[in-house]
Amino acid sequence: MELAHSLLLNEDALAQITEAKRPVFIFEWLRFLDKVLVAANKVDVKEKQKKLVEQLTGLISSAPGPPTRKLLAKNLATLYSIGDTFTVFQTLDKCNDIIKSKDDTPAYLPTKLAAVACVGAFYDKMGRMLGSSFPDTINNLLKALKSAESQGRGEILLSLQKVLSGLGGAAASCHRDIYKNARSLLTDRSMAVRCMVAKCLLELQNEAVFMWTTELENIATLCFKALEGSNYGVRVAVAKLLGTVMATALMPKQAAVMRQNVKRATLEEVLELMATGFLRGGSGFLKSGGEMLKGGGSVSREVRVGVTQAYVVFVTTLGGQWLERNFATFLSHVLDLVSHPRATQTHVEAVYSRRCVSFMLRATLGGLLGEKAQIAAGKEICQAISKQMRAVEAVVNDISGENKAGAADVSASQHVMVCALKELGSLVQSLSATASPLIQEPSIGLLETVTSVLLHPSMAARLAAAWCLRCVAVALPYQLTPLLDRCAERINNLKSSPEAVSGYSFAMAALLGGVHQCPLGIPHSKGKLVVSIAEDLLRTAAQNSRLSLQRTQAGWLLLGALMTLGPSLVRYHLPKMLLLWRNVFPRSQKELEAEKARGDSFTWQVTLEGRAGALCAMRSFVAHCPELLTEDVIRRLMTPIECAMTMMSHVPAITKVHGAHLKASAAMVRLRLYDILALLPPKTYEGNRGTSLFISKNTYKLLGLQPNSASGSGALEHDPSSIYLRVPVGEAIPGPLPLGVSVIDASVALFGVVFPHVSFKHRLQMLDHFAECIKQAKGVRQQAVQLNIFTAVLSALKGLAENKSTLGPEEVRKSALALVMGALDNPNPILRCAAGEALGRMAQVVGEATFIARMAQTSFDKLKSARDVVSRTGHSLALGCLHRYVGGIGSGQHLKTSVSILLALAQDGSSHEVQTWALHSLALIVDSSGPMYRGYVEPTLSLVLTLLLTVPPSHTEVHQCLGRCLGALITTVGPELQGNGATISTIRSSCLVGCAIMQDHSDSLVQAAAISCLQQLHMFAPRHVNLSSLVPCLCVHLCSSHLLLRRAAVACLRQLAQREAAEVCEYAMSLAKRAGDNIVIYFVAVFFDLGSDLNITETGLEGVLFGMLDRETDRKLCSDIHDTLGHMLSSLAVEKLSHWLKLCKDVLAATTDVGGAVTFEVEKDEEDSEKKDEMDDDTMFTGLGEDDKSKPSVAPRWVTRVFAADCLCRIILLCENADKTHFDLAAARSAQVKNPKGDLLVLHLSDLIRMAFMAATDHSNQLRMAGLQALEDIIKKFASVPEPEFPGHVILEQYQANVGAALRPAFSPDTPSDITAKACQVCSTWIGSGVVSDLNDLRRVHNLLVSSLDKVQAGKGSSSQLYSESATTMEKLAVLKAWAEVYVVAMKIKKEAESKPAKPLRSGEEDEDEDDLGADVLPPDSLITLVQPELPSLSRLWLAMLRDYALLTLPAEFSSQLPSEGGAFYTPETIDTARLHYRSSWAPVLHAVALWLSSTGFGADEEKEEASSAPSKVPSLPQGSPSTIKTFEESVKDRMHLMLGVSIEFLCFPRPEEPIEHVMSCLRALCTLLECPCAKTHIAEDQLLAVELLNVLHRLLLTRDPPAVQLQVTAVVQETIRAAQDHLQRRRTSKGKEEEGEKDSQSIQGEGGDTGELVPGKSLVFAAMELLVFILVRHLPQLNTRVKESPSHVPLRPQRLPEESARLVANTVSILAELPSLCSPAGSMTILPTVLFLITGVLRETALKTSDNSVPLPVSAALQGIKTIITSPLARAESNQTQWTGLVRSSLASVLEYSQPDESRPDTDEVSMLTAITLFLLSASSELVGVTVLQKGCMERFKNGLNSSDPGVQARCYQLLLSVFQHSSRALSTPYIHALAPLMVEKLKAVERKRPGTAAELQAVQEGIRVLENLVSMGEEQNRVQLLALLVPTLISYLLGENAISSAPQVSKGLHDFALQNLMRIGPLYPAAFKIVIGAAPELKTRLESAIRANQASSKAKAAARQAQPTVQAAPTIKLKTNFF
Repeated sequence: MELAHSLLLNEDALAQITEAKRPVFIFEWLRFLDKVLVAANKVDVKEKQKKLVEQLTGLISSAPGPPTRKLLAKNLATLYSIGDTFTVFQTLDKCNDIIKSKDDTPAYLPTKLAAVACVGAFYDKMGRMLGSSFPDTINNLLKALKSAESQGRGEILLSLQKVLSGLGGAAASCHRDIYKNARSLLTDRSMAVRCMVAKCLLELQNEAVFMWTTELENIATLCFKALEGSNYGVRVAVAKLLGTVMATALMPKQAAVMRQNVKRATLEEVLELMATGFLRGGSGFLKSGGEMLKGGGSVSREVRVGVTQAYVVFVTTLGGQWLERNFATFLSHVLDLVSHPRATQTHVEAVYSRRCVSFMLRATLGGLLGEKAQIAAGKEICQAISKQMRAVEAVVNDISGENKAGAADVSASQHVMVCALKELGSLVQSLSATASPLIQEPSIGLLETVTSVLLHPSMAARLAAAWCLRCVAVALPYQLTPLLDRCAERINNLKSSPEAVSGYSFAMAALLGGVHQCPLGIPHSKGKLVVSIAEDLLRTAAQNSRLSLQRTQAGWLLLGALMTLGPSLVRYHLPKMLLLWRNVFPRSQKELEAEKARGDSFTWQVTLEGRAGALCAMRSFVAHCPELLTEDVIRRLMTPIECAMTMMSHVPAITKVHGAHLKASAAMVRLRLYDILALLPPKTYEGNRGTSLFISKNTYKLLGLQPNSASGSGALEHDPSSIYLRVPVGEAIPGPLPLGVSVIDASVALFGVVFPHVSFKHRLQMLDHFAECIKQAKGVRQQAVQLNIFTAVLSALKGLAENKSTLGPEEVRKSALALVMGALDNPNPILRCAAGEALGRMAQVVGEATFIARMAQTSFDKLKSARDVVSRTGHSLALGCLHRYVGGIGSGQHLKTSVSILLALAQDGSSHEVQTWALHSLALIVDSSGPMYRGYVEPTLSLVLTLLLTVPPSHTEVHQCLGRCLGALITTVGPELQGNGATISTIRSSCLVGCAIMQDHSDSLVQAAAISCLQQLHMFAPRHVNLSSLVPCLCVHLCSSHLLLRRAAVACLRQLAQREAAEVCEYAMSLAKRAGDNIVIYFVAVFFDLGSDLNITETGLEGVLFGMLDRETDRKLCSDIHDTLGHMLSSLAVEKLSHWLKLCKDVLAATTDVGGAVTFEVEKDEEDSEKKDEMDDDTMFTGLGEDDKSKPSVAPRWVTRVFAADCLCRIILLCENADKTHFDLAAARSAQVKNPKGDLLVLHLSDLIRMAFMAATDHSNQLRMAGLQALEDIIKKFASVPEPEFPGHVILEQYQANVGAALRPAFSPDTPSDITAKACQVCSTWIGSGVVSDLNDLRRVHNLLVSSLDKVQAGKGSSSQLYSESATTMEKLAVLKAWAEVYVVAMKIKKEAESKPAKPLRSGEEDEDEDDLGADVLPPDSLITLVQPELPSLSRLWLAMLRDYALLTLPAEFSSQLPSEGGAFYTPETIDTARLHYRSSWAPVLHAVALWLSSTGFGADEEKEEASSAPSKVPSLPQGSPSTIKTFEESVKDRMHLMLGVSIEFLCFPRPEEPIEHVMSCLRALCTLLECPCAKTHIAEDQLLAVELLNVLHRLLLTRDPPAVQLQVTAVVQETIRAAQDHLQRRRTSKGKEEEGEKDSQSIQGEGGDTGELVPGKSLVFAAMELLVFILVRHLPQLNTRVKESPSHVPLRPQRLPEESARLVANTVSILAELPSLCSPAGSMTILPTVLFLITGVLRETALKTSDNSVPLPVSAALQGIKTIITSPLARAESNQTQWTGLVRSSLASVLEYSQPDESRPDTDEVSMLTAITLFLLSASSELVGVTVLQKGCMERFKNGLNSSDPGVQARCYQLLLSVFQHSSRALSTPYIHALAPLMVEKLKAVERKRPGTAAELQAVQEGIRVLENLVSMGEEQNRVQLLALLVPTLISYLLGENAISSAPQVSKGLHDFALQNLMRIGPLYPAAFKIVIGAAPELKTRLESAIRANQASSKAKAAARQAQPTVQAAPTIKLKTNFF
């Protein structure tokens, strides 16, 4: 393939490859040329042009295939337009000669077609440059057109279209000829030709004025004729032609009008013409008058659908603004269509016409109009409805009967009503909350109008009105309850009118069905209301025969609708329902017989309807309340169901007696029965033989029914119950099929459910019976019967496969096989498909290799011998299905044969049908074989390519199947495609070529297949898919009119954006920049309707996708667009911040009032209009009517705006994860100065606030929620960002007003609860964020919360309810949660303020600029003053809420303990939903209550108040007795139990989805609680409680990782341990006075008693140890000895712990050290080894040197812990003296071992280790005296310290030694003095030679001298002289000579001064000894004297110097944070 990439065709390479590969090689070269010619240097091209033309024209006669000829023509044309044009006429003549040639053989055809294609391409590219040659060319083409076959006709028409488009108006002289010749081909028998003609004529009408003036009627007639018997492609093309011509006739193109004086058509004429097509089809004008009057046959569906599409094209072409202005005319015209008797001759036809009209309305209104215009349209529709209704009322009330024609009007009016109401409903639903003006405006009276239709005489109209009300209620949930009430009231008032009973019950049922779409629900009482109305209707049905039918139907309909409200509501009414169901049916066989004997046809009708209704309600119950289906309930349901079955067997006899009109009612009963049986689990009736027999019998009775064509005839009136059922996904409005069809469908579904549960004998009977049925039926009926039977059999086989059961013994198989095989060669393709599927399913169910082999063999033989199309297609599909259902492994051995046969069939060019079926099967096989197919990939791929290059494009099915095969092959090769081997490269390039061919195909499905193949390729081999060409192609498809193509394009973009968002956007922009292509102009015109490419360049692909969101309704498509934008956002938003923010802002700002077409940016429009003046005439002529202004872009709809608001939140989050500078104004400004292009979020804060504000105050509730969420995010993220220009202020302060204004509307009384709840959340975030410090400013927002608190206190049932009780619960809890959060923050501020020292008053100059001193410094209790007044009531409400929550978290088995009347804030009916609301708000409340309890001493203060303020307005809390009666102790106990219970229950098992904040709140609450003395006592007295708490915390640590949680846990543990210590202490002090019984003394001893045993589960110490050890090992895994012993362990160098871990470890160690104090002496001996091991271990792991010589937290904690333990009184107990001694010694030994110098641990902190050793020596001297081993070790360490190279270590070592030397126990200190003093003296003597150079070294010397001095003072009098003889000379040696002093460095001088001062101090202390020493050495004396003299001389100077600069301090610089000694 690489060889093909050259400018000239590589003919040598071409000659070398095989014949089969040449076409691919040539195509690949042409593809390369196509890319390269545009980019190449013109000079190069001109040089080689001659050769290139030769090669290309040579290819024309080499019989190229369709894609090749298209590319060839394109390249030739491009070559001429780039290079020289002088040989173009020669080439043109050559082509014309080929076209003229008389050779008609099939072999010559491709050459002719290539020549035609070249001619078209020339004119398309060069147009008028080819000058006057066009008449000959056109005549030549037209001549050829007459004699050509269909493929030729298509190609010639395509060329003509190109010629026309290239020449424009210049070819006017030939227009008529072309028109005359093409016209007749519109009814060609080849569909592809019809499409081409339509496209050609569409091109022609651009210039040929006569087409839309004189020929207008003829064109219309032609189009209607062309639609007869058309397929989808033809309908699209013809509709486009018809719609465009009509639109042009109405608003002609300016250019044409300028040239000729044209008479415009009027709107009435145009619409009238189109209406004839809709009503009379193609026969309209041409039949003789007589036949027209008779009314003739009905119009075929194809014509009607085509005309419908033409209407849509017509309106779309004229644009949204035209529709807005002319909507009234259009609406009345369209509604007239559906009321015309010709459109409604039969019921099915009427329903179909309604579907068409609804489509017209939806497609135009829904897409072209903005929200404001849609509201106006809604008004128009309302008026149309009320006008119709007035006419109907006139007829109904006209008793005299003068108005004979009226009856027909009424029946016609129902269809008008249905269309109008359907559209109105859809309109309101799509507008959602923005539709409120339409509902509220009294002049429109929408609700009155719609409700009036509920009394329409026709059921269809009543149902449509009910549906419309459901839409209103779903769009505006606050209307739901009032509407229900209104209907209920009307039903009760108008009980005597049959229409009213029926209409209002429909409405109520519809409204109940809509409840599930309204998250806030309806009040529980409405359920009771519905039940009482329904009961009443059923009870009174028999009283009045005129109403019995309606009342019965209405009653059951309401009960069925009630079931959709779900189990929580139905539960209450279930017993009553079961009773009603039992009573409808006869109880016994006898009653049934008696019933049969009596009754007339009317009673039977009512009875059957009643039973159908009851079964329907049952089905609704089973479908919507599966939780209530206990075995008992199912058993009670089965009784009436069995009765119904028995009754059904008697029905034929009854209908015989009473007349056939009962058949419909009986069929309804049957339908309902099947429905419910299919829903019940089959095992419920498995044991019941009668049931299964009944089902099987009845099912196949039905299968004989013949379905009329039911597609498209769904309508609500076929099954009223669908008005309350869930609408199937993807449908806008339910459309149940006609009864006859539904019954068959239901029976088929049921057959599938039952078949697997029936005995083999019955199965055989059924299958034989089926075969018999097929035999007996004849003709068309036979087809119908067969279809039904096959559907049933397939359904049964599927059921078997799903149940994993088998088909049965041999005879059952045989029967089934005979049935299936017979249909494999049935002429009906649908039956062949079904038979193939059935065969596959059978193989799957039987699952035996022999059976599969036999089936496969049968098909192989058949395919080898058969020649007819039917059996070849049937059996090839059978092979595909076999492989598909058995899977690759099961059918592997047949793979080779199957593939070879199918490959052969696929090459059968004589029948495209065979090719299609073979390729489809091949695709199934490739898919199911997976990797086993790898060996056949190459031959299959080369076949696919060959076919793609040769099959004519008009056979789209073949191409579609080829696309499927290619996709399957790519998946099979999979990730291998990335490889570089020769074979893989070939496979990959073949795939790419295949995709390229399909991308160029004219059919949208083939293009979609190409895109999905490329998408697969991109997944496996992303480097090899060229995005630069793929992305622009996808962008162009985004505006395709084909949904499937748009879906494929977006799905592909979604995948690309996931990996390479930036490239995708870039390439899309490049498309906009290359705006020379017509495509792009179209692209832009579609999206931005501003006529220039400016807008797409600015907003790029993202803008286009946002625009699509407004127009697309397809769920999958929209979700893909959301994902694509999401991926782009994640990867690009941070870099291109302002671009994305502007996008979101444009979408959100598009409308502030409701709807309205606001164009994006006004300035652009002005620029555009300037540009327009400069445009050349060509572009001018393409515009429509009045410039492009007739199509304003529709403002983004609310759904898109919600998405934009969500995007905003995501952008904030992305910025947060990207870089903290986004939230720091000062840093952002400086960053921007450095890099002006850089973009930071904080600079856009005002935009963010504005967007959130716009969203939060919108009409749409969803948008308000999104806006409030955005606002909350903004506050959270920016609350702490300071304002650099005003220190002490934050940047959010300036937006107070915006925040307040955004929140205020959410607290208005009519706001839905969920929005108020969200707003409360934002309020608390705002108040707690600390942005606003001034109380007066805070009050605005605070007052909102106060007002809502009043609402909460008002208690239950005070306000009139619109929503369910759980909505009220949600709102109240949100308010309490918000207050709790505010209180928590307030208390935190208060605590911080109390802990700070009082601030001194600020000095005057600071606050001159402020008038008000305290304006911005929070007084310490500021926020608390806002909360204080509400606290008494808040605390009660909070406690009540926690009580509720505690009850609601009880497991299900305790449900009997819940109070029957509900809790403080929930009602028992809504308990399930209430749980969720409590779950989200309890945590902050718990924390708040804990703070309140601990601040008021457990509410002690509140007890006093309570007496005075007893009559408070708090709702009575369900406590049984008034709280005041309880003693204070009891209430403390209750509250403790409540708080601990809630916390422990939650912490036991926090759900993974619980936010970490809840865990933190809970832990903080526990901590706060345990700070309170009452709580401490409580938890200490009940030790098991404390143990449980610790165990739960341990478990929490195992599941939750964040350090914050762990820190908080240690805090709780610490409080718990303290509580236990205090308790023990109190017991000891009280009991210490008198010694009582043994038992007590043991408990006073502490844990472990005399034995020292700690029982896990009961011991607090054990629980604490478990938890603490876990934390330590988690952060210092090296402590775990097992880790070290494991073979895989690599010793780690100790690492510095991160700060949080260090704090954690320190806390843990300090708690550990406290634990022994809780134990008895024996108990402490049990834990001490572990505790000491851990503490010394921590010391070892964390004692590392730090840069600033600070002591790490864990180290100081460990040292403190060692001290605590060694000095504890327990050590002194006699009982365990030896153990204790051993412990202390081994601990010291460990420390010594750890402190041993070691190369692997160079940075051990020796100082900390020495400190630890010293601690042991000082505190545990008695245990350590005389242990030589330890003594030696300690001395070693001290020696190392003294010899350390680090002066800091030396200094500290001296200090520690001093403390050892001074120890009171001489036995301890003496050995150390003896061992270490000499070394010290040596070190100090050496200083003379090496004077200190740094302050640290100086300090070390000073510390050493201090030790010596102390030794001197400790010595005995007689040894003093020797000691001084060591000290004094050393000091004197430090003195400097007189000359040296002036030049000596500062440190050296310091040493001199220090020595001198010490000498002068020592002399007087020991005068005698001093004299002796000095006397002994005269040179010392002289040095000393000279130093003293020098000192006195300079003392004055020194005094001055000392004032200026203090001396080097002598105090130690290293201070331990804690003094350990």
